[in-house]
Order: sequence, then C-alpha cells, then structure tokens
Amino acid sequence: MIKRVFALALIVVVAFFVFPLFAGIGERTDLGPVATAYLEEGARALGAANLVTAVVVTYRGLDTLGEVTVLFAASAGVALVFGTLARRSQVERRRRPPSELLETGASLLLPIIATFGVFVFVHGHLTPGGGFQGGVVVASGVLLSFLGGTLTHTPHRLLGALETVAGAGYVAIGLLGIWLAAGFLDPRFLPSGEIGSLFSGGAIPLIYVLVGVKVGAELSGVIDAMRHRSDVS
Repeated sequence: MIKRVFALALIVVVAFFVFPLFAGIGERTDLGPVATAYLEEGARALGAANLVTAVVVTYRGLDTLGEVTVLFAASAGVALVFGTLARRSQVERRRRPPSELLETGASLLLPIIATFGVFVFVHGHLTPGGGFQGGVVVASGVLLSFLGGTLTHTPHRLLGALETVAGAGYVAIGLLGIWLAAGFLDPRFLPSGEIGSLFSGGAIPLIYVLVGVKVGAELSGVIDAMRHRSDVS
C-alpha cells in the first residue's frame, strides 16, 4: 500500500513539473535569426543543394563528430562484451541452413543494396540521405548476407582498416577546415562547384563518404559480433 501511495505521489509531482513544459509548446510562425541565416546564406555559401546536409556537417560539424564518436564507442563496447562472452562459452549449436529462397535473394540483392548505400552517402549533399543513412543501408546488406549464408567469414582486418582510415580522414578534413578555411569541418577549402552537380559543396561529399564508410564498417562489426554471440548461446 505504501509503495502504491509513493508511486502515485511521484507521478503527481512529475506531472506538476512536466505539464507546464508541454502546455507552453506552441506552433512557431517565424524563424529565429540563426535559422534565417542558414536558409538565406547556407546554399550559396557552401554550394550544397541539400541544406540539411550543409547544416549537419558544417555549421553543426562538432555535433556530427560527437555522433560518430558515440557510434564508435557503442560498436567497440558490443564487440568487447560479445567477444568476451563468446570466448568463455564452449557450447556449439548446429545452425539450420538458410532456405534456398533466402540464399538466392541474398546473393542477388547484396550488390543492389551495397550500390544503393554508396549512392546515398555519395549524393548526400544533393538529395535526402547522407553518411549515416548510407552506412546503415550497407550494413543491412551485410546482415542479409549473414542470414542467407552467402557471407560466412567477416574480414575483421578490412573492417578495422576502413573504420580507422575513415575516422582519421574525417578528423583530418576538420583540421584542414581550420587551416585552409574558416573553422573546423569548413568545407570551403575545396571548390564549391555548381549547386546541384555531383562535384559541388566543397568537401561535403568527401565528408559524407568517410562517414558512410565508417558507419557501415562499425555496424557491420556489431552485426558480426551479435552473430557470433548467437552461435554460442
């Protein structure tokens, strides 16, 4: 009884403080000065047709760096925990072979999925998408290959090398922005090109390629760690 009363009192207290926050939320009819500056000057200043991309990887480049760092820490933690559990367990389980439909579908769809993922992060400065989305698409192709049995061995060294090179390249581009342009991850140290063309946006396409490769490699490593954990559980 006491626990119920305490829980009810806690709910009332939380509602008392939270409700005014939601009650004060209203529809904004005007943009703030920062958003206005992004809309009016962003595309012209950076040469990127996708203004969202321009904001994410340049004006808010440190946020993107933080997101990439968090993803790296998460993937490293999953690999460490699952790898330790897999080494401790000696139980082997006979896996059922995949169906012919799944195996055939995986072998046919993998090139298409990989190509689409690369397209998404290469064209991130022109169309909706970007490095994170393209990397996830590539990793989904790796997952499908595991399920279909078309990929039985993960090239850990290759994934590690890709992740390392992409991460180092991302930081290097950020430092080049400080040295050759106006700040960290400023893409204008490369020519902006013509808005709407593939080679435009300065270094933004290169940034998204590196982010896509890094995200794809890290998530593929997470999928592989979970696969090994399921094999010994």
